[in-house]
Amino acid sequence: MQKLFSSLAFTALASSLALAFSAHAAAPAAHGLPIVQEAPLRAHLAFLSNDLLEGRGTGQRGADLTVAYLETQAQMAGLKPVRGNSYRQSVQIAGVKSLPAESSLQAVAGGKAVPLAFGPDWVWATGDSVAAHTFDAPLVFVGYGITAPEEGWNDFKGADVKNKIVVMMVNDPQPTALEPNRFAGKALTYYGRWTYKFEEAKRQGAAGVLLIHTKPSASYDWSVVQNSWSGSERFQLADRTAGTPLQGWIAEDAARRLFAAGGQDLDALRAQAESKDFKAVALNASLSGEMKSAVRKVEQFNIAGMVPGTDPTLKDEAVIYSGHWDHLGKQGDSGDTIYNGAVDNASGTAGLLAMAQEAVKKPAKRTQIFLWVAAEEQGLLGSAAYAADPLWPLNKTAAALNLDSLNFVGATHDIGAQGSERTDLGAMAATVAKAMGMHIAQARPDLAGGYFRSDHFSFAKAGVPAFSINGGREYIKDVEASKAKAAAYGPRYHQVTDEYDASWDLSGMTQQAQFTLNLGQAVANAAKMPAWKAGDAFGKAREQAAK
Repeated sequence: MQKLFSSLAFTALASSLALAFSAHAAAPAAHGLPIVQEAPLRAHLAFLSNDLLEGRGTGQRGADLTVAYLETQAQMAGLKPVRGNSYRQSVQIAGVKSLPAESSLQAVAGGKAVPLAFGPDWVWATGDSVAAHTFDAPLVFVGYGITAPEEGWNDFKGADVKNKIVVMMVNDPQPTALEPNRFAGKALTYYGRWTYKFEEAKRQGAAGVLLIHTKPSASYDWSVVQNSWSGSERFQLADRTAGTPLQGWIAEDAARRLFAAGGQDLDALRAQAESKDFKAVALNASLSGEMKSAVRKVEQFNIAGMVPGTDPTLKDEAVIYSGHWDHLGKQGDSGDTIYNGAVDNASGTAGLLAMAQEAVKKPAKRTQIFLWVAAEEQGLLGSAAYAADPLWPLNKTAAALNLDSLNFVGATHDIGAQGSERTDLGAMAATVAKAMGMHIAQARPDLAGGYFRSDHFSFAKAGVPAFSINGGREYIKDVEASKAKAAAYGPRYHQVTDEYDASWDLSGMTQQAQFTLNLGQAVANAAKMPAWKAGDAFGKAREQAAK
């Protein structure tokens, strides 16, 4: 097959594939809910994860091919455009790559330069899409960098960090014997996520942020940070609120040396930061010099199509099914350079296509929107862009149900719904699962902050009840072998080895898509929209919008 396709040729290819897929689909359900078919799901999955799409990388050729395929399939399934005549929603993105060899950025403490090597010791990049910045800014340690009034916590009290570089820890203040449930106890709250840290530093007027890395607090090795920040292009929304001029991480050993050079003890300060009485500490250190980055503007697209509602009144409200179509694209110059992302997230992308094909046959009272979002791997950028410029009013969006990495192992007795308990969706999910002969998987402490790391979170922050539907763990067939197969995926995550295997049992994937569609239909036909549980922090956004 030729390497280059014209837009017309690619559309023709997508159309012929869709016609071939339909020949394998089972007959529509005669009664009740629409039934998701495995054959089209498998065919979409195989195509989306094929080398032809080059890993669906943000800003790469494979992304353009993927978008063309998805809009063609949305139209062929019978979905209607949500806004105007196009299935595309533009997402303006800035691609940023640090240029350490061309930069002169250095740390000075106690009057002397502290040698820090870009990559092994620290990494940084512009947070505002500006190619060059010059710094001469003092460093201030601000503990966890959290402002949480409901916890009585403010790491910035009495401090002026405007135009300074704030140095902070990731994760949350740890629970104590006297306060075992502070900051959700062992679970990670959004205050602990590195994305929150950058956002809060911006609100405080800081010139930059350095996050202190430890494996226990970040839940991953320094190599993960180093590879993400020093080797490849990073992306950020170009037309939204910019971040601080500098955003970065510093390895624990390097931070220890920097603090010591300024006369401070890192461990002692971290211990002090576990108390709500902590106050920011000047480090007798500064950051100076010029930081340069290569910056380019990239246009990517969310794809959206809808099944209009049938009720004269409720059709003005909508349920969203979402999943991200991107992965890591092509990287490197030799060997296997394609990060196919079969499970993450060609599976969710294919699942939505298979769901849409059936949903159009049995519309619900409320409108149903199928949304394939861009650039999730770059920080939920596509869903964040949608939340900032929604195709459907957010106060009339009943729920957002997200699919990210579907179960490729086999059918299960349970289904994952962690995060649904924050809203009425929890009880609805349990009812839907029971009707399908399943139950909701037992909740586990969210130690890594999983609720804040998928596209549903962009909707939750905007006040829409939202969560991701995850695969179960109680396998029906070959239990031990299935557990081993699931565990073996770990080393393939975000690697070139996340590839489609035609021998996969997709009964679990189909089950997961069916549960999502059933739950969405239940929401779409309910008498009223789901609500957040009283006191939930994300429910406040909806309360404010209703005023």
